[in-house]
Amino acid sequence: MRIAIDASRTTVSRITGTERYALELLRAILRQNTRHDLTLYFREPPSRDLFPDGATLTTIAMRRLWTHLRFAAELWRTRPDLTFVPAHTLPFVFPGRAVVTVHDLGYRYFPQAHPRGQRLYLDLTTRYSAARAACIFADSAATARDLSRFYGTPREKIRVIYPGVDAPVIGDIAQVRAKYHLPERYWLYIGTLQPRKNIRVIVEGYRRWRAAHPDDGSALVLAGGRGWLYDPAWTAGVDGVIETGYIDEADKGALYAGARALLFPSLYEGFGFPVLEAFHCGTPVICSDSSSLPEVGGTFADYIPLPPALLDNDPSVDLIAVFAAMADALAAAMERLSDESYLPSAREGRKAWAARYTWAEAARSALAVFDELD
Repeated sequence: MRIAIDASRTTVSRITGTERYALELLRAILRQNTRHDLTLYFREPPSRDLFPDGATLTTIAMRRLWTHLRFAAELWRTRPDLTFVPAHTLPFVFPGRAVVTVHDLGYRYFPQAHPRGQRLYLDLTTRYSAARAACIFADSAATARDLSRFYGTPREKIRVIYPGVDAPVIGDIAQVRAKYHLPERYWLYIGTLQPRKNIRVIVEGYRRWRAAHPDDGSALVLAGGRGWLYDPAWTAGVDGVIETGYIDEADKGALYAGARALLFPSLYEGFGFPVLEAFHCGTPVICSDSSSLPEVGGTFADYIPLPPALLDNDPSVDLIAVFAAMADALAAAMERLSDESYLPSAREGRKAWAARYTWAEAARSALAVFDELD
């Protein structure tokens, strides 16, 4: 079968979760594929070592509306048997069958966390893609449920294919601490600083924990760039908070490995890469019991409750009380973490759980769907 693949996300300069998914899944598919004729399409020329073999690489340059105009035109010209897009957006008009990955529907739960134009575009393209595709890959059972809830997508049309999570390379922890001016002991958050990640609860939970441990000296490290609707008030007046800004990918392993725990009480996650990356490093995780996080964390994460009404945007919810309760729960979870959490058996358990999520397994599942559609 001739399969056209949108590989445009794989050549961006700064890789986030969606770009990493596209790059690693396509690499794994190319390593395993023995049956299908694959053509990868790019917006800009890929480096020679990005995809060394296993597919035809085609660059079709266009600055704007690449998916809906340039990629779509190429699909009309070549008429592949199947089109695969490893992100939410299929071209609006194109021939033949398609498979698309939907990573999350967080914009439906927290519309205020997205610029209006972006939110409307995500809703339009995801609704269309879910209806148009022959099969949808969902990153988690939580995302699969959301597709059925918000867009009425039949469950039999969805395949839950968990992304792989590679173990971060753990470099020189002391050297990385020095690079980002960090103390020896710290709590860690990694990700974009934006409302959906619940940064104000992380900071407030840390402030309450620190008040109970004034002589401990552990910092709170917020490792990531400032995102949409970042609010300086989140950290104002709280001692011990360090913002590193965007961090180098090569430094992540050392940051995880050197942390007391990863604090990740996100309001919504389609998958939650940082949880498993921390587990790979043996690092404890405190996260919310929201969306996909209980799937990803299993019995190895420490959970704090997220009131369901918060996800439903219930106007009667007292947000001040809700966030205060979450901050109390986070501080209590930080208190529960003791030296016992760092015993070799606990560390090895986390590592073994994270090792279950591989790109090889994700590629096997994706290729099985392609075979079904052949």
